[in-house]
Amino acid sequence: MTKYARRKALVVGEPTGIGLAIAKRLVEGGASVLLTARTEEERANAVGELGSVARVVSPSSVVGLLEGLEGLEGLEGVDILAREGLDGPEEETGFDLLFADAIPIARPLLPHLRDGGAVVLTAPTPCPDAVRALAAELASRGIRVNAVAPGCIEAPGSGAVPLPPLGRLGAAEEVARAALFLATEATFTTGARLPVDGGLGRP
Repeated sequence: MTKYARRKALVVGEPTGIGLAIAKRLVEGGASVLLTARTEEERANAVGELGSVARVVSPSSVVGLLEGLEGLEGLEGVDILAREGLDGPEEETGFDLLFADAIPIARPLLPHLRDGGAVVLTAPTPCPDAVRALAAELASRGIRVNAVAPGCIEAPGSGAVPLPPLGRLGAAEEVARAALFLATEATFTTGARLPVDGGLGRP
């Protein structure tokens, strides 16, 4: 499957099942993926899930990696973005898809996002006004900014929670599909917030 061939994606933020599910679908579709995970255990789990096609690093390493691998430790082989674009012609540099759970996490990475790219925020409660404001800010670069708002998503050890109107908990994979739709197919959509919550109806 090559649906995302030639795409370069960065998935950052708190390590959750949603981020890993997004990375898995991207890898399966042929994309180059850089994923962050906070602890060694989480990184090992992600590597086991994604294989050698993707690269998994600590969140603190990402900006340094994008700026040329200076002063980084423990990143052997993590050159997926630096060597596949960042040293090439200006129009080929950086990545074109960014998935982040919050605007403050995304903002330092925006200089490395290609014009015409896409940002998808993945936190449960992204502020609609903040999403629209960032979308307006980046519109001149042709960058679309949208958000998914997951709710009632099944997580290991989460315990019993009230079910939404659909009568079941959602899966991280379902949030990933919505996020990828916004990133790659909703090409005339920006500033939108898409609830993925089984009809919970969060305002």
